[in-house]
Amino acid sequence: MLDIKRFRNEPTLLKDKVSKRGMDAKVVDDVLALDDKRRELIRSAEEMKAKRNKVSGEIAEKKRNKENADDVIVEMRKLGDDIKQLDADLNKVDKELEDLLSRIPNIIHDDVPEGDSDEENVELKRWGTPRAFDFEEKAHWDLVESLQMANFERGAKVSGARFVFLTGEGAQLERALMNYMVTKHTTQHGYTEMMVPQLVNADSMYGTGQLPKFEEDLFKIEKEGLYTIPTAEVPLTNYYRNEIIEPDVLPAKFTAQSACYRSEAGSAGRDTRGLIRLHQFDKVEMVRFEKPEDSWNALEEMTQHAESILEELGLPYRRVILCTGDIGFGSSKTYDLEVWLPSYNEYKEISSCSNITDFQARRSNIRFKRDKTAKPELVHTLNGSGLAVGRTFAAIVENYQNEDGSVTIPDALVPYMGGKTVIRPVK
Repeated sequence: MLDIKRFRNEPTLLKDKVSKRGMDAKVVDDVLALDDKRRELIRSAEEMKAKRNKVSGEIAEKKRNKENADDVIVEMRKLGDDIKQLDADLNKVDKELEDLLSRIPNIIHDDVPEGDSDEENVELKRWGTPRAFDFEEKAHWDLVESLQMANFERGAKVSGARFVFLTGEGAQLERALMNYMVTKHTTQHGYTEMMVPQLVNADSMYGTGQLPKFEEDLFKIEKEGLYTIPTAEVPLTNYYRNEIIEPDVLPAKFTAQSACYRSEAGSAGRDTRGLIRLHQFDKVEMVRFEKPEDSWNALEEMTQHAESILEELGLPYRRVILCTGDIGFGSSKTYDLEVWLPSYNEYKEISSCSNITDFQARRSNIRFKRDKTAKPELVHTLNGSGLAVGRTFAAIVENYQNEDGSVTIPDALVPYMGGKTVIRPVK
């Protein structure tokens, strides 16, 4: 959520920023109109309460002097009714203003390129060279079934479309990838490993920006009022919700492996085969809490941490910066890492790394102190995939496939696969 002071002090800038995201700049005027109404109601209520105190004093004076106070008591009651109405009006305006502010995206960084869709994202770097096959390569969805690593048909039988069973060496590879990623982030990159709740309440979803705007993308358990997490970012970021982080704690760097659940609303017909767009998938997440002056360097470092996974696995990728039409609701700046998938003959997203600045911290009331006597300040939060496990799985299967239908295990994963170097067809 954005600071209301920015609307008062920088309305022209905010109109420019929200319009670049494709949002009607009139929303800034709507916020200011509600803010003016709110401040006027507060002023009127304060004046009436001051008058009520004065009248209360007059009543006490009359009673001490044994004078008739009926007329003043009538005035007192009317003031009480008027104040009650003003408080109700103020509560309504407060809710309207908060709801409107909660639906306005974060302010984009000046580096973010303008564009209407992902086709206008800007490539910043490439690493590795896509493999030139000397045989007819297969898509991962065919390979994993022929190798008995996955079963899509039974996943659909049990749960519906976009669910899968990983079986045998497929389950082993998924687990190896998760262990490898978490171990690298904790032992080499300085993150603290966390195991997180995978059901969270509405306050948590609000804090990270999924609610109220993106409720249709979530799975909800109505009876308990809980939501399945779309990413471990949600519980990790809410770890410090409504808290003041003590001096010397920052930077706080967390990583967690979790299942992620997404309804994929609006994705009908997209990536319907394979492991790229499932309702349930595994992901290793990185979340950081940083002082504001450190967050932009932290974004670069966190993105490099995700890149190092791809490089150790020998998977060709590229880094792009997302344009104004593709960047996420809460992000001020986002890098996507896209891995090469031969079946698509193109790069597909495998990680997003974003600086959310103080956008989530304001919604979640997460502050920090520079020292024991300092005034609390809003922290900056960042998050990044390190990496999406199912997509890494698919990329390994496709890029490391062999002519005989087997799949070679990347060297970095061999220790996590119990020394296994190749997944071979079952005879």
